[in-house]
Order: sequence, then C-alpha cells, then structure tokens
Amino acid sequence: MTAHEAAPSPDDDAEARGLRLVPVLLGLTVTSGIIDAVSFLGLQHVFTANMTGNIVILGFAAAGAPGFSVPHTATSLVCFMAGALAGGRVAHRLASCTRRRWARVALAVEAGFVAAASVVAFAVPGAAATPYVLIALTAFAMGLRNATVPKLRVSGLTTTVLTRTLTGLIADSRVGGGPGEHSPRRAASVLAMLAGATLGGALVVRRDVGTALLVAAVVTGGLAAVASGRE
Repeated sequence: MTAHEAAPSPDDDAEARGLRLVPVLLGLTVTSGIIDAVSFLGLQHVFTANMTGNIVILGFAAAGAPGFSVPHTATSLVCFMAGALAGGRVAHRLASCTRRRWARVALAVEAGFVAAASVVAFAVPGAAATPYVLIALTAFAMGLRNATVPKLRVSGLTTTVLTRTLTGLIADSRVGGGPGEHSPRRAASVLAMLAGATLGGALVVRRDVGTALLVAAVVTGGLAAVASGRE
C-alpha cells in the first residue's frame, strides 16, 4: 500500500471528528424519555415520541375512557407524521452528504422545535391553546427524529421505541442462541430511556413542563454540535 493510499481523505477526517453516533443516539434516547414524560404527565396523557402508545391511547379516548383526549392524541399523530414527512424530504435533499452533516442538521432542527416548545411553555403556561402547541411542536420534532435515525444506519438503537430493542436484546443474546453482538448498546438504550423518563418525570412533577423541555432542547442541541459520522 502506498503512502497516498494509506492517507485518509479530507472527507474521512471530517466524518471522524466529534462524538461517535452510538453515544449520540443514547443521549437522544434520554431526551425521548424526557419528552414522553412531558407529554404524558403534563399534557393530559398523550405521547409525542411513542406512537405505538398513542394509537392505543386514541382507542381508549374513542371508547370514552376518562383521562384521555381524542383531539390531543390526534394532534400528536398528525404532527408526528408531518415531521416524518419533513424528515423524508430533508433526507432526500441531503442524500449525498456525510452521516456527520446529516446528523448535525437534523438534530439542530429538532433542538429548535423543542426549544420553541419550551419558550411557549414558559411564556403562556395557562393558555387554552398551549397544550396543543406543545404537542404539535414536540410531535413534529419526534417525527423528524424518527425519519433521521434509520438514515444513520446504527444497528440496535432506535431512540424512541423499545419493543424491538428489548426483543433483540433477549432473542439475539448468547442465552437466546444469538451472537449477542449489540446486547450492550441495546441494554444501554433501555437504561437511557428509563433515565430520561425518570428525569423528565421529576422535572414535570417538581418543576414545570418548560424546564423539562428546556433540558431536552439543550441536550439535543449539544449532541447536534458534537456528533460525528462514526458509529
């Protein structure tokens, strides 16, 4: 191999700068727990990151179960899908870009939407429209996120849904007869979601929704600034 062949290209150097994607996605999993704590505990039992739970909640609300709202849940679903659509369009435009740039752009936009939700929560906490605005902004951000993460092609991490993660953790483990290749990161993902939900719940119960959203926005923005393209 010649010296020219061995030398990394400028693109490779740029892709390697920053924090690896696995810890970045684990950090995003923490923020997912925070945002679902905000939406479920602070916005009348709706999810804005977990759409599986939202579909079930929509059924409960439609059946007349107390404590659930069809308009809130429908708002979350529609805005999540809008965010996913926007994420798909952005992915098309950035198809030729490196994973590093794609991750940083998408996470910066997500952080902006969550930060906007925090501003609204602080500015008009008692307004009748505030829950709808917070649901719309955070659900859109999570839809964008869910369109982004698969494009990064990091196995074993989804950041918002743990059903598949838990299944893979057990079924693909050495005990389950599998290679156990991604077991550590899958276990870390479960713990990250639990940590985020615990932190978010504590902030909502002991402080307020705006503070919890601010923490999520700061964490996401920080990750956007330091993410690399390396797994």
